[in-house]
Amino acid sequence: MANLKEVRTRIASVSSTQQITSAMKMVSAAKFRRAQNAITGMRPYATQLAEIVADIDTGDGVQTLYHEVRKLENVLLVVVTSNKGLCGAFNSNVIKQTQARIDHYRNSATSDQPARLAMITIGKRASEYFARRFDNIAGSYDEILDHASFDEVATLSDSIMEGFRNKQYDRVELIYNVFKNSLVQILTTEQFLPVESKPANKGTHALANDYIFEPSKEEILQEMIPLTLRSQFYRVILDSLASEHGARMNAMQKATDNATELLKDLRLSYNKARQAAITNEIIEIVSGSEALKG
Repeated sequence: MANLKEVRTRIASVSSTQQITSAMKMVSAAKFRRAQNAITGMRPYATQLAEIVADIDTGDGVQTLYHEVRKLENVLLVVVTSNKGLCGAFNSNVIKQTQARIDHYRNSATSDQPARLAMITIGKRASEYFARRFDNIAGSYDEILDHASFDEVATLSDSIMEGFRNKQYDRVELIYNVFKNSLVQILTTEQFLPVESKPANKGTHALANDYIFEPSKEEILQEMIPLTLRSQFYRVILDSLASEHGARMNAMQKATDNATELLKDLRLSYNKARQAAITNEIIEIVSGSEALKG
C-alpha cells in the first residue's frame, strides 16, 4: 500500500502542474496575440521608412554623424531577453550569442589592445546573468518590457545615438530574437550603428534620379536617420516581446502535453498496483480459508 500512496502523491503533483502549465499557456496566448498585433502593425511602417531612407542614402558621399566608421576601440552590445523564464531556450540562446560576440571581440583583435566592450541589458534574465559575469554594464532597462511604449524606447535609443556621436562607442550591436511565428524565433545580431549606406548602383532604383531634395539631401538625412533608428529600436523590442510570448506559449503547451502523457502512465501504474494488491488479498483470504478447512 505504500507504493500505492506514492503513486497517488505523484498523480496529484503532476495533475497540479498540468493545471498550472495549462493556465500559463492561456495567459501567454492572450499576451501573444497583443504582442503579435503590435509587431505586425509596426513592421510595415519601420520597413517602409527604412526603404525610403535607403533610397535616399545611396552611398554617394553624403554622410551624417551616424555613418562615421571608426576604428573599433569601444563596442556596445545591446542584449534583449525577457523579464521572466519558462519560455524554452529563448533567453539562453540570446545569452550564448552574446557570449560568442564577447569572445569574438576579445580574441580577434588586430592589435595588442582589444576593443573595450560595454553592455546594455534589456530583460532581467540578461541583467542577472551578466551582472555576475561582465564588468562593464552601461545600464539595465528591464522596465521597458513592462510597457514597451515608444517614448521610453526612443529615450534609450537617443542616449545610445548620443554616445555614438560623442565617440563613446564606435559600434553598437543589437542581439535579440526576431519574431516569425509562434513556433519560430530567429536569433539575430544586428548592427545598429554606424548606419550602413546602400552602395550606389545605377539602375537599381529607377526613381532615384527623379527625387527633388528640398532642403538638401544631407539635411533630410540628418532628420530621417534618427527617426529611422528610433523606429528600428522600437521594432526590436516588439519583435522580442512577440517572440517571448510565442516561445512561452509553445513551452507551456509542450509541458501540458508531457504532463498529460505522464498522468496516463501513472494512472496505469496505479491501477496495476491496485489490482495486484487486491489479488494478493484474495489469495491470502483463500489460503487462510483452505488452511482452516485442513
